[in-house]
Amino acid sequence: MQHAFLYREISNKIASLIRNKVLKTGDRLPSVRMLCQQYGISMNTAKRVFLELEAQSLIAPKPQSGYFVSPLPYQRLPLPAVSRPLQSTPREPKDLMAKVYNTMGRTDLTLFSIGVAAGELLPSSKLNKEIIQATRRLKDSGSGYEPLQGNEKLRRMIAARSMYWGGKLHEDDLVTTAGGMNALSFCMMALAKRGDTIAVESPCYSGILQLALSMGLKVLELPTHPTTGIEVDALRKIVSKIDLCLLVPNFNTPLGSCMPDEHKQEVVRLLAKHRIPLIEDDIYGDLYFGTQRPSCCKSFDKEGNVLLCSSFSKTLAPGYRVGWVAAGRYKEQILKLKLAHAISSATITQEAVANFLANGRYDNHLRKLRLTLKSNCQQYMQAIAEYFPEGTKTSQPQGGLALWVEFNKKINTTELFDRTIKQKISIAPGRLFTLQKQFEHNMRLCIGLSWTEELRHKLKLIGAMAARMQ
Repeated sequence: MQHAFLYREISNKIASLIRNKVLKTGDRLPSVRMLCQQYGISMNTAKRVFLELEAQSLIAPKPQSGYFVSPLPYQRLPLPAVSRPLQSTPREPKDLMAKVYNTMGRTDLTLFSIGVAAGELLPSSKLNKEIIQATRRLKDSGSGYEPLQGNEKLRRMIAARSMYWGGKLHEDDLVTTAGGMNALSFCMMALAKRGDTIAVESPCYSGILQLALSMGLKVLELPTHPTTGIEVDALRKIVSKIDLCLLVPNFNTPLGSCMPDEHKQEVVRLLAKHRIPLIEDDIYGDLYFGTQRPSCCKSFDKEGNVLLCSSFSKTLAPGYRVGWVAAGRYKEQILKLKLAHAISSATITQEAVANFLANGRYDNHLRKLRLTLKSNCQQYMQAIAEYFPEGTKTSQPQGGLALWVEFNKKINTTELFDRTIKQKISIAPGRLFTLQKQFEHNMRLCIGLSWTEELRHKLKLIGAMAARMQ
């Protein structure tokens, strides 16, 4: 029993070093003899350690050379295909949307389907203190209206942060809103009329598709690469047919793709040339896994043609509904719409978020959240590599909250949802993210849940149910 315990303990320790990239691909491991000396174990126990690591595809032997770290299994998962949407009569997945989004808020389910960070990953107690302080600082304890443009301190803090993505915003450039979708809806109402055509990514966040349909817009879905976003050449070919473009260039949902700077710059130039406004949703930009925040399309905007929208719903507090828009030359139109539809933004939550940004707590929180999400993403992909059917493909996001999974075409993810929900697991079938007949063998998983062995087990269950459908 003692030998078995040692074998598991040592193999788990080395596996953790590999998964956390302390030991990197190609690194040589200690020899069997050195492992014996290091841990005071027998040759047989040391050999079992290496056999276990080899069984997990974490290491591989080389004749006469010893054991070396292999590429992690998730690193060998292939990418999903570039989307090729056919522009036909839109088919809205109404029944499916109702089934999936009716699970929102249910505590008895594992919600892989809802794209937010788990509550325990958010600084709720610190924000509670900011709420209390806000009621003490604000005139009338925060019960009065804010100025139409929104909380001045909040706008100043957001403008100061624009330097991180290459922007030069001023507080007067900004209008606060009741969350990110509210910002997007104001922009679309300001720019489009019934019958106009809007270009979007494919797959695209279902809320954007529903908003476009509710306004009577025609939706043109663009071919999209799982790593680099929309194909700029595809946009160039149809630019004369559209009236508006809405993109999520940084870590969009469900793909998690991030457009390179040269693509962003070309899209901004192309749309400005044709006088087509670009609504940019940067709600995931702060959730990057690397060392540097990606730029925004707005940083290349010289004519005020880009309307940059974002919120703190994905990074800080979904229920606070604090969003904003830098609308460029369309600012006055946005203000008129806000006056007509909202009058004022929520006073107390804006003040609380403004102070959270001002005292540096937001950046401290983001550093921890990004590390957690990056680790989660690797854990999810590792589980997919181990438990999902052979041939499964995944996106490889470098930020955000979404992981896009592509099965073979025998596996219908709407049917898979019906099976997983019986096991108290909710997924987001790919058909939610398009108005065309596509992505029926794809699904989105939210990586914002706290990683546990129970979560690994739930992914294993999804994989087993998918395998039985082949």
